[in-house]
Amino acid sequence: ARTPLIISGPTPQGDKQEFEQLKPHVIRLVEAQKALAVRELKDAKQLLASSDKKEKDEGAQKLLRAYRGMPKAKTLIKFLSEDGMRTLLQKTENHYMAEQMKNMHIIDDELYFTIDEKQNQIDLTDKGIDLLSENTERDFFIMPDISTELAQLDNEGYSAIELAEKKEELMRVFGIKSERIHTMNQLLKAFALFEKDTEYVVMDNKVKIVDEQTGRIMEGRRYSDGLHQAIEAKENVKIEAATQTYATVTLQNYFRMYNKLSGMTGTAETEAGEFFDIYKLEVTVIPTNRPIIRDDRQDMVFKTKREKYNAVIEEINDLVNKGRPVLVGTTSVEISELLSRALKLRKIKHNVLNAKLHQSEAQIVAEAGQPGTVTIATNMAGRGTDIKLTPESKASGGLAIVGTERHDSRRVDRQLRGRSGRQGDPGSSQFFVSLEDNLMRLFNSERVAKLMDRMGLKEGEVIQHSMVSKSIERAQKKVEENNFGSRKRLLEFDDVMNSQREVIYKRRRHALYGERLQVDIANMFYDTCQSIVNEAVELRDYGVFQLELARVFTVVSPVSEEEFKKVPAGELTNKLYDSVMQAYSDKNIRIAKMAMPVIKDVYENQANKFQNIAVPFTDGTKGLQVLTNLEEAFQSEGRQLIRDFEKNIILAMIDDSWKEHLRDMDDLRQSVQGAVYEQKDPLLIYKFEAFELFQSMIDKSNREIASFLFKGQLPSQDASQVQQAQAPKRTNYDNLQTSHDELSTGGGGESAAPQERPKPQPVVKEKSYGRNDVVIVQNLATGEKKEMKYKKAAPMVDSRQWVIVNG
Repeated sequence: ARTPLIISGPTPQGDKQEFEQLKPHVIRLVEAQKALAVRELKDAKQLLASSDKKEKDEGAQKLLRAYRGMPKAKTLIKFLSEDGMRTLLQKTENHYMAEQMKNMHIIDDELYFTIDEKQNQIDLTDKGIDLLSENTERDFFIMPDISTELAQLDNEGYSAIELAEKKEELMRVFGIKSERIHTMNQLLKAFALFEKDTEYVVMDNKVKIVDEQTGRIMEGRRYSDGLHQAIEAKENVKIEAATQTYATVTLQNYFRMYNKLSGMTGTAETEAGEFFDIYKLEVTVIPTNRPIIRDDRQDMVFKTKREKYNAVIEEINDLVNKGRPVLVGTTSVEISELLSRALKLRKIKHNVLNAKLHQSEAQIVAEAGQPGTVTIATNMAGRGTDIKLTPESKASGGLAIVGTERHDSRRVDRQLRGRSGRQGDPGSSQFFVSLEDNLMRLFNSERVAKLMDRMGLKEGEVIQHSMVSKSIERAQKKVEENNFGSRKRLLEFDDVMNSQREVIYKRRRHALYGERLQVDIANMFYDTCQSIVNEAVELRDYGVFQLELARVFTVVSPVSEEEFKKVPAGELTNKLYDSVMQAYSDKNIRIAKMAMPVIKDVYENQANKFQNIAVPFTDGTKGLQVLTNLEEAFQSEGRQLIRDFEKNIILAMIDDSWKEHLRDMDDLRQSVQGAVYEQKDPLLIYKFEAFELFQSMIDKSNREIASFLFKGQLPSQDASQVQQAQAPKRTNYDNLQTSHDELSTGGGGESAAPQERPKPQPVVKEKSYGRNDVVIVQNLATGEKKEMKYKKAAPMVDSRQWVIVNG
């Protein structure tokens, strides 16, 4: 529930990526960081062995630097398990993190990048940028300051046309660099934070995500935002094309769409608070059918992983000799394979069940209750399948659960324990933990480490006490609280999206099923009329009013200039709306009459061949193939064709606007996070900005739909060119055809290649003009220039067909 559900699809130019070109740079950077971390750790070991306080302080500094640079390095993890080292690291880190990390730059400046494991983040340092840019220009990976650069261009005395070209080039470079830096950051994440056989596996030459809770492969799932492609580049498999989000919803909001909610699970008790907070659901514990007699033992805690795995192997050996079936729970594919190799050396027969070998799950689980059977599994075995015990297995003590590591969540540990002792069966569970485990390393090792230091434990010695088990559970609670916090935050942000989603999906549903479609169109026209009137009245400019009417509705103004100045805005809107609706009705009748001869001809002569036909429409620049039922179109005298045209164009344009809006909302969500530094709540700013974005998206979408509905015409009236319509494909506005010749070929032709949509660029304040300032505008298509007052030029520039070149 920390990840929203997403429907995604191909994005134009999605296969044009820089992963392969940037990969060597990132590999060099990661290797340099590894070498630096190894060197710092080596120096730290020597300095910390000294009795001089100054040298010890320097050693602690170097230890922290090694940790900030490569926290997952095995040599570092091993060194931190030694007496007092974990405590020293924590103390040093606290010192440098004081006063909002004021002195942390002393540690970080020497590194190429810093890793924050808890937040799953990586930050490049200046030294890292210098190394990346060694064989390129210095600012190859540095984003330009757009505002400053534009201000400089304005002051350098270029002619108007040169200035426009320079600004366009600057924006193009900004777009390329932002894409390149994003790609490089994702590659860096893939190399430094994501481990093969832990977070993902490579199978059939594809990168597949492993579910951290169950250990099962998540078929068809991909990391978003280019991260999956970065991992594919890292593993040298085929890099798939990038995708774009078409729709998104969080699991919480998806479930809240139901009027009634209920569920059953053996591990809901630990999450009772969250169930009530999010869904207002009470959690009730149902007593077991028969008393549980399973022996849940205290955790066995070791200093190092090596000691822990040796103890696990010994435990498995003892249990097999007693004739008990054993289920070994692991947290990753890598550990399950490591234990498998160790058991093979001891010649202990066993089955392995992990994300790579999940096909045989039912068979392996069916045999897991036999005496002396060892099953090594990532935390997934027997979910939904009972492990049946034979009488011999029950007599020897039942199924023994051996956990090789505590999971981040108490629920998963309980699920693993719950494989044993079902329906009053005998059984036992025992977890083996080391200070090098991820959970202990990141969240709670200091307390246990101090305790072990005080007790002076030697290698191979184990600590087993209820206090330690409780301490580990506290660490798990910390992780669960973090996860709940991120789920709740995600939901708060998604609640803003949810209200917008409901508006768009309702409109889309009306278009899809034809319900209320005419009401929606009338509302769109009224809103657009209101928007045009309000803009023109605010500018007090009749010329702007006329121009917008011509651009959107292709109608002349229903009022004179004198009336425009006298009549109130509300009355003006109503007059314009009546005029627009009359013009639209007349246009539809005209098109139906134009189409009828062709429909009649096809119906009378080729009805046995066609059930549905594809009729092309165009607004002069774009085109759309409209599918309509031949018989219905004939019987309704062409009116059904008009309904299908309205339905198709509204669906296509709503989908396109929503896709772009989702991308803008993603960008907005990233950008508002910086508000924390201004002592402001990012969620509050997100709500205000999201509302503004949504309003502008709806207005733009309404205008585009109205424009196409008014301008849409039949380019061909030749019955021989009407073809059998194929099964309807998903229509995207990206795929509206732009070639006039193709429009007249009916439903058989392929749609034109989608145009690449420009990525939203930063908003830059351009030079402002007074209403009566004289400016020169140039037509972008023909090059024609005109001199006029700014108030007349503004709507021409807004239409993106003209540009101000002087003024």
